[in-house]
Amino acid sequence: MDILLVDGYNIIGDWVELQELKKDKLADARDRLIERMAEYRGYKGWRVIIVFDAHLVPGIEARNLSSEVEVIFTKESETADERIEKLAASLNNRRDQIYVATSDSTEQSVVFAKGALRISARELEIEVEEIQQAISKKVKEIQEQQAFSKITLPTEIAEIFEKWRRGLK
Repeated sequence: MDILLVDGYNIIGDWVELQELKKDKLADARDRLIERMAEYRGYKGWRVIIVFDAHLVPGIEARNLSSEVEVIFTKESETADERIEKLAASLNNRRDQIYVATSDSTEQSVVFAKGALRISARELEIEVEEIQQAISKKVKEIQEQQAFSKITLPTEIAEIFEKWRRGLK
């Protein structure tokens, strides 16, 4: 299985969309990142773990599961980089490939030494956009498909059935 470890605040600081959300409310930027990573996980089938530094969210260490994406807030005395390094080392085995999404060059070098591969924030953003386009295209194709019936029906009756199928009156 492929596992993607995401340096949450590093990505928020790099993606223009998330930077704009962060200006108004940091929680909105975090939520949007989690949404985007949930789509990524659903499309690719990878395990996704987003790590946020606790210093921007005072309190104790927390671990949540949101939309099948694991979200970790570090302990106050621990940085996201430290937690990502620990995760990269502990999750590394022969069956799983670990990827770390960050644009922090020092962090990239450290996790690479632990057997993980790196994805820059920009590379991840491009991949997420491509996935979003693929999902939109598939949804559009499904919406454009006409309902198929083996029975030949007059157009008026077929339209009534289609309205019923869609829950319209």
